[in-house]
Amino acid sequence: MTKMIKISVLIALFLLPVITLGAGGKEASFSPYVDDRGNISLPRDFRTTWSHLGTWALTSKAAAGPHVMKASPGTGLHEVYTQPESAKAYKKTGKWPDGAVLIMEVRTIEWDDMATGHVMYAGETTESLMMVKDGKVRFKDNPNWGAGWGWAVFKTADPKKNLSKSYKSDCMGCHEPKKSTDWVHINGYPTLR
Repeated sequence: MTKMIKISVLIALFLLPVITLGAGGKEASFSPYVDDRGNISLPRDFRTTWSHLGTWALTSKAAAGPHVMKASPGTGLHEVYTQPESAKAYKKTGKWPDGAVLIMEVRTIEWDDMATGHVMYAGETTESLMMVKDGKVRFKDNPNWGAGWGWAVFKTADPKKNLSKSYKSDCMGCHEPKKSTDWVHINGYPTLR
């Protein structure tokens, strides 16, 4: 009798997903940060629980000091994060796994004179830019999905609203030169070496 119950339970566990899909159910989301329409949301805890890949310093000519020249748009420290399992998969295969998330947090550059000399350091966050790897082309009709990724731009003042209207116009300007590396600027990420 116990053997019969075990077999019945195994059959039920196998058939339940098949029955659900046949009844019109959808495949479970491939990312907890993407809804079934392809809307992307910014994770809250990435800075403390994800892997820090590297930091870019975009200073233009402002590196000489804050009063020498006005900083260019995008100026700041660009800190990039991903989930630990995505970094591990990339190091092993050289490819981003489906559902991998990359977040670039842009922070202001602060300046100070210290005993060690003139220093620059990370100030307040101004925006966060996010990419979600989509290996199955899930959201063909969503303008923020394409080139194998979902794309999003969040300002710190409203972190729940993706300001990107189209990845082609809002994101590819910076990523176009990195087509050969799956649109990702990996050369600045020592964690992946």
